This record gives sequence, C-alpha cells and structure tokens, in this order.
Amino acid sequence: MAERKIFAGPKVRRIRNGLGVTQSAMAEALDISPSYLNLIERNQRPLTVQLLLKLSAVYRVDLEELRSESGGSLGQLKEIFADPLLVGELPGDQELVEVAEAAPNAASGMVKLYRAYREQAARLSDLTSLTGGEGQLPLAGARLPADEVRDVLERRSTCFPQLEAAAEAFLSTLADARDLATTLKEWLRAERGIGVRVLPVHVMPDLRRRFDRHSMRLFVSERLSAADQAHEIAIEVATLALRETILAELEGLALSTPEARRIARFELCRYGALALSMPYASFLSAAQGTRYDIDILRARFNVSFAQAATRLTMLQRPGASAIPFFLMEIDAAGNRLRREGAQGFPHLRFGGNCPKLNVHSAFLQPGQILAEVVEMPDGARYLTVSRTLEGPSAPFGERIRRTALLVGCDASLGEGAVYGQAVSAQPLVAVGPACRLCERRGCLSRAEPPVTRPLGLDEMVAGLSSFDFQ
Repeated sequence: MAERKIFAGPKVRRIRNGLGVTQSAMAEALDISPSYLNLIERNQRPLTVQLLLKLSAVYRVDLEELRSESGGSLGQLKEIFADPLLVGELPGDQELVEVAEAAPNAASGMVKLYRAYREQAARLSDLTSLTGGEGQLPLAGARLPADEVRDVLERRSTCFPQLEAAAEAFLSTLADARDLATTLKEWLRAERGIGVRVLPVHVMPDLRRRFDRHSMRLFVSERLSAADQAHEIAIEVATLALRETILAELEGLALSTPEARRIARFELCRYGALALSMPYASFLSAAQGTRYDIDILRARFNVSFAQAATRLTMLQRPGASAIPFFLMEIDAAGNRLRREGAQGFPHLRFGGNCPKLNVHSAFLQPGQILAEVVEMPDGARYLTVSRTLEGPSAPFGERIRRTALLVGCDASLGEGAVYGQAVSAQPLVAVGPACRLCERRGCLSRAEPPVTRPLGLDEMVAGLSSFDFQ
C-alpha cells in the first residue's frame, strides 16, 4: 500500500516558532537534514508517517491536527465564500486551504469580519421591521444580544456547579498550584505549545490579551496589573481546558442568537478563570474564616479586589454555600456596567439606581472602602460595601479609567461579615430603588419625579426637592 503523503509545512513552521527552536535544532531532533526540513516547511516535501510519529514523540504534536488537510477555519471560510456575494470569486477550495494553512490569523480575521457583517445586517433588518412596519413600534422594544445575555445572567444564580467541578478536576491534575500563574503558563507551553509574553503599550495599545495562532503565543498587555495579567492567562486556560463544560453550561442558558451565545461563552470563560484562581472549597473556607474581608481575600489568593468580590457572589453550591452577596459596577457617570448576584440581582427590592448609595460617594474617596446599612421604602435593609476600582495603567496624558463596585447582601445576614459588625451602630440610610419608583418626600437627592404621584405645582409653596409631589 502506498504511503500517504501529507503537506503541512506552515503547521510545522508554527510549531517550531512556538517552541522557539531553530530549523537546525528541530532537524537534528527529527533525524533529518536542515535543508530537508526547510523544504517541508515550504510545502515542497511531504510529511511521511515516520516524521509524523517523530514529531508526536519529540514535541507532543497532535497528529490529527497535522494529518488534517485543512486548518480549523477552513469550514468557516467555505461558508463565507458560499455567500451569493462571493460565490463566483474562487474556482475551487484549494486557495481556501492555502489561506487556512499558511495564514491562520488572516483566516480568523476574515471569519470575524464576515460574522460582524452578517450580524450587522440582521440588526438592520430588525430595525427596519420595527420602524417600517405598520404601527411604528418603538425602538425601545429592541434588545441587542448583549442585553439578552445581561438579563439572563442577572436573573439567575451566579453559581455554575458543573463548571466549578470541572475547574477542581483540572486543578487536581497540576503538579503545583501554589504559584498558579506560573503553573498555568507551564501548562499552556507543555500541553498546547503556547508561549506567554507580556507586550509593551506601544506594541499592543488597545488590547488586554491576544492569542496569535501563527506563532502559538499568548500576548498580554503590560498595562494590566499582575493580578489582571494572571486572570487573562487563566481565561485562556479555561477556554481550552474547560471547553466541553462551558459549552454544556451555555446550552442551559437557552439564548436566542449565535452572537448572544458567543458573548455568554466569553462570560463563562471568565467565570472558569475565577474558579481556577480561587478554588471553591479553599476560597469558601477563607471567606468564612476572614468574615468575608475582601481585602484579606484578594491578598491571600493574589487576585484583585474586583475578582475577589465577584467570586464572593458565586459561593452558592448546594450543601456548601455562603452569604448570598450581589454586586454591581458603575462608572463616574452612573452607567451600570454589570450586575450579578448569588441568587440573582435583586432588581425589584433593591434596584441599585438610588443616587444616595455609597457607590456614588466612593468616587470622592478613591481606594477607600465605604460600608453602611440602607433601608428601602418597604422596610427591607441591605448591607452595602463600595470601593473604587482602577482600570489598566494609563500613559502620561491619557485619562485613567475608574469605576466603582458595590457589594451587598441582606442586612440580617450582614452581621456575619466584618463590614456589618463595623457599621452596626451607624444610623440607617434611607434609599429607594430608583427616583422614578421612590415616593420618599423631601429627598435632597431626588433627580426625577415619581411616576406614581402627580407633581404638586403650587407657586405658593417651595419644597426641598425640585420635584415636589402630592
């Protein structure tokens, strides 16, 4: 039987560059001449079965990847060029094979561009149906995929037990998880042939992380703190090592569009990264032992304040749960960037839109932790803890990004936290879910009139608020 010949020169070159070895060194390891390896990399000589076996034995190369006649993006490229706009551009698939094999980053860029084009076309179609149809439906009724993902995640528990179990199973396979960032870098190099490199600002000015398929390297921005750099590495590991579990959890969210599923998959990868950085059992024990002191937790696990606070909202595994915290993050203009909770964010009772909440005051005291107990109009009370967060390091002349995080829980449970004990003697702060829904009279912070009461427009009387009501 004739031996099957495989031409996979670009893949061999990417493997060699990713490992950082020269042609001469690889040729010696494979017991061939450098000139012959050069011909292989230029697709002028095939990879024989013997060479495939040697590559697998020496460099732990995935044989199926080398034996494949196309890169992972070939199928997507075929779909793109099956579009009526492009169907007549290529006489066959050979050029697509060459692009997918020789320039995987360019192929990935084409796929992303085409995907954005299709999604934009779908959005324009939705807008047309909303504005052009009989009855002129309001645009407020339209939801972007990001809105759908946010709504789904805000209304359910933040805990994903299957993903927690998968992260623990993965961590048990690591030889030493004490210095997790270094261990994860080594796993990427040994198991996937991926090197990690921190790039300066001028090389990667507007990205946190980028994986280069051609050189098999993961680039991380030097603008990030050490904790955030480690988090980006953990996201990449979670994407690769926990892939099947992430996809299974994704199916359970029942999202309606491919774009929404892709956004949710990114969120689940971030969740997986936190589960790797702060293993459930040890983090739960530490949280209870420190009475949920976020600063102590972030120092103990070498993570950021935001990462430790976010992890607190995930501790709701059946049979091993903690205080059900929720959180929200805002910017200086009051825009809500994210909201999540151990049992879903309490929209109806807490709201989170009151200007009297200490999360707004946090911007006046950067880096300080503010704690207080707030009372809603219906008598519900919450312990709230707020602190500013610093974004990536900014070069001179560039405005820094600063946000504020609010972590809260029911006040009846707050005594179990170090913050609840500290503010137990302080007076309650009267707040509301939002000005439009709040009927507190004489509120100095009121920014809008309530929708439930008519305004008391009496020229003979002037109240404390600009929106007096009857």
